[in-house]
Amino acid sequence: MTTRILICDDSALARKQMARALPEGLQADVRFAVDGKEALAKLRNHEAELMFLDLNMPEMDGYEVLEEIRKEDLPVMTIVVSGDIQPEARERVKKLGAIDFIKKPTETSIVVRLLTEYGVYRPGDIEDAALQDASLRSTGSTAPEISVSLNDYLQEISNVAMGRSSDLLARLLRVFVKQPIPKVAFLANSELHMAISSVSDSDTYSAVCQGFTGAGIAGEALLLFADASFKDMAEMLHYENLEGEAVNVEVLMDMSSILFGAFLKGIGDQLDLKLGLGHPTVLGQHRQITELLEHHRTREEQLLCIEICYTLEDRDIECDMLILLTEDSVPFLEDRLQYLVD
Repeated sequence: MTTRILICDDSALARKQMARALPEGLQADVRFAVDGKEALAKLRNHEAELMFLDLNMPEMDGYEVLEEIRKEDLPVMTIVVSGDIQPEARERVKKLGAIDFIKKPTETSIVVRLLTEYGVYRPGDIEDAALQDASLRSTGSTAPEISVSLNDYLQEISNVAMGRSSDLLARLLRVFVKQPIPKVAFLANSELHMAISSVSDSDTYSAVCQGFTGAGIAGEALLLFADASFKDMAEMLHYENLEGEAVNVEVLMDMSSILFGAFLKGIGDQLDLKLGLGHPTVLGQHRQITELLEHHRTREEQLLCIEICYTLEDRDIECDMLILLTEDSVPFLEDRLQYLVD
C-alpha cells in the first residue's frame, strides 16, 4: 500500500532534504507545496495522508495551516519540520494538532523512528514484499526533481542558524522570539541600507560589528539595535541600571554575543567548518542607518547580505542582524551547495 505524503516548505533545499530523509523502503507518493495555501488546497483535495510541515513560510505560516486543518477537520497526520527549536514552538504546534516535531536539518534515522512509531513505515513487511516483487526492489519514494539556487541554499541554512540563536535568546530572556524569513540579496556596499526592511527614516539606531573567517569564507556580522528598545532590553537582562551610555553599550555587546555566537556556529556546523570570530566593535550610537553603514560606502565589492529581524513577542524591542559575506566566499558556498544537492 502506498502512503501519500505531502512536503510543505517554501525552501527548495528543505523540500529536497526532507524527501531524501524518507526511508528507501517506504513506498510513497510524494508531493510538494511551496506555501501553506497550496498545502491546504492539496489536503482539501485529499491528496495526502501524511504531511511534513514547515513553520516559517510567507503568505500562510505553519501555525495558520495547523489552525485551518483543525478548523476544517482535514484528515491528515502532520509532523512539523522546523528550524525554530524554541520549546514554546514545540508546545504550540502540539496544541494545534501536530503529532510530532522534527528539527532541521532532517535526519533519516529520526524520520524512520517516527514513521515506524506512527505505523506509516513497517520495514520488515515492505522489504519482504520487495524481495518477492521485482517491481518494488529499487523504487523507494518517488518525487520530482528539485532545483536549488544559491539564494535558496543560504536562506535555508540561515533559517536553521536563526532557530538556534532565537532558541538561546528565548531561553535566556524567557520570551518567545518570532521567526522571520531570512532575506538574502547580492548588494553593493553602498546599497546595504536598502537591505534593512524594518527601519524607519526617523528612527535612530546603535550598531556593533564583528568579523569572522573560515576556510573559504569571510565576512562580518552587524547588529543594528533600535535606540527606543534599550531600556526594555536592559530590564529583561536584569541590569541594575536601565539607562545611560554605558548600559547601552553593554546591551549591544551582550546581544551581539548571544546572537552572533549562536548564529555563526549554526552556519559553521552546516558548512562543516569552524568560524573564527574577531573582536566586536561599536560602529556608532544614536544615528540613522545610512550613517552607521557609511564605512561600507568606500568599498567597491559586492556582498552577499543575509538580513534577520528579531522580534520578541509582546515586547516593543527591535533589532536587525546583517550577515555580510564577501564575493570571495561565493565559490566555496557554491561548492557546498553542489555537494548537498548531488
